[in-house]
Amino acid sequence: MTDADQAGEPDRTEGTFLVTAAEDASAVLKNVETGQVHTLSSNPGVECDDVVEGVVAPDPPMNVSYQLIEMTSRRSLSVERSDEPPTTHSKELAASQDVGELTREPRAGKGEIHVITIPEGDAQSAVDDVLEDEEQLLSRAARLDVNRVEVRSSPGVLSVRYMP
Repeated sequence: MTDADQAGEPDRTEGTFLVTAAEDASAVLKNVETGQVHTLSSNPGVECDDVVEGVVAPDPPMNVSYQLIEMTSRRSLSVERSDEPPTTHSKELAASQDVGELTREPRAGKGEIHVITIPEGDAQSAVDDVLEDEEQLLSRAARLDVNRVEVRSSPGVLSVRYMP
């Protein structure tokens, strides 16, 4: 039992949340660490694809919806398909691994780069597949504390860059 439970206060969850849906009267937040989804009974001014750091607590008495009771930060995220080819380093990483393998590396400064070796003729469909799972890309960007995701490709190489 937590201290909040003992004091008769509702369970509070502090964390980093991705806004997966937002309307005038409500919003849906997903905890990027645990995957838990919190449906807010009101919208505190957030938009879809925002990342919010704060605290949510259930609405009494039923505790089936939530309120964002504290917001310490809010930022917007973006995902884009780049016309730029992967970097030389990314191409070298892809060449040194088998098709389907993934290498994750920290970026110089902040963020991370994921390099996937793909079949030579499948660059476009591989990019489409990665971009289709936008919520996963945004959740990872939120966990990495970056603002932008950029997907690059060339024959045999796909790179996903998580950048400030």
